[in-house]
Amino acid sequence: MGVTSRRILVTGGAGFLGSHLCERLLGAGHDVLCVDNYFTGRRDNVAHLIGNPRFEVMRHDVTFPLYVEVDEIYNLACPASPVHYQHDPVQTTKTSVHGAINMLGLAKRLRAKILQASTSEVYGDPTVHPQTEDYWGHVNPIGYRSCYDEGKRCAETLFFDYHRQHRLRIKVARIFNTYGPRMHPQDGRVVSNFVMQALRGEAITIYGAGEQTRSFCYVDDLIGGLVALMETGDAVTGPVNIGNPVEMTIRELAELVIELTGSRSTLVFEPLPQDDPVQRRPDISLARSALGWEPRVALRDGLARTITYFDGLLGQSGSGRGAGREQVRA
Repeated sequence: MGVTSRRILVTGGAGFLGSHLCERLLGAGHDVLCVDNYFTGRRDNVAHLIGNPRFEVMRHDVTFPLYVEVDEIYNLACPASPVHYQHDPVQTTKTSVHGAINMLGLAKRLRAKILQASTSEVYGDPTVHPQTEDYWGHVNPIGYRSCYDEGKRCAETLFFDYHRQHRLRIKVARIFNTYGPRMHPQDGRVVSNFVMQALRGEAITIYGAGEQTRSFCYVDDLIGGLVALMETGDAVTGPVNIGNPVEMTIRELAELVIELTGSRSTLVFEPLPQDDPVQRRPDISLARSALGWEPRVALRDGLARTITYFDGLLGQSGSGRGAGREQVRA
């Protein structure tokens, strides 16, 4: 039996994750409406989709109501890196909270199923490790990261209140560190920072001693998890952790990037930012049992693809391509 084509709205659709999701949904035969205000999203991310008759792009800020007709909504709109979400923290909170209210209102009117792209940041600097979905988190409500952390936590609250009060069909995914092609080269996240510094032959900046841990999920795997969650029955609302449970230290990541790029970069150490989590790793037992999902792309393979992407960006810009390195190694 073939897939029934649906008209699907993706907010933040020109962003890193959104553009990959649009691509995946189009490949499955759906009509896709991509909405983005281009604060962090880029037209280049979806330029290759423009000629597809099933694809439409709309410039819009989700903090304002949107009046369209769709069957499903993926709400991905929000800057996700500290550099971007701390640039205008008030607007970041508005995007999470007002954006959720507007998209939930739209879903209520249309009786559409809606997925919220939440984040592992709702766990804050966790005291439980690895993090399970029933852990309530350890979050500073007035820190520099709070605009994002608490905005996403409030969005989850709104989703579940709409579900309980209005019987809205919801899905909530808690996304852990994701990397891959189309990451913004200046987004300040650790993978893009390390890769860009290594390709340019610059010193790689590590905050703290580099002993803090993270788990990195390749973008193709992450998008597969979001789609799998949306395709489940109404009994599965989430929240569901979507990420890779393989944990490593930030220093180990830096050393792997240097190896894969063939860079001669050295490591430099800076003070740890406020409220930076010491450890972060998802327990994905629920994703495995409820969605039949788990990541498949090994970090070494995903990093090689990501390095090739950033190498291409440097080649287009002519800004130091190949400085201080030998060659990209698969």
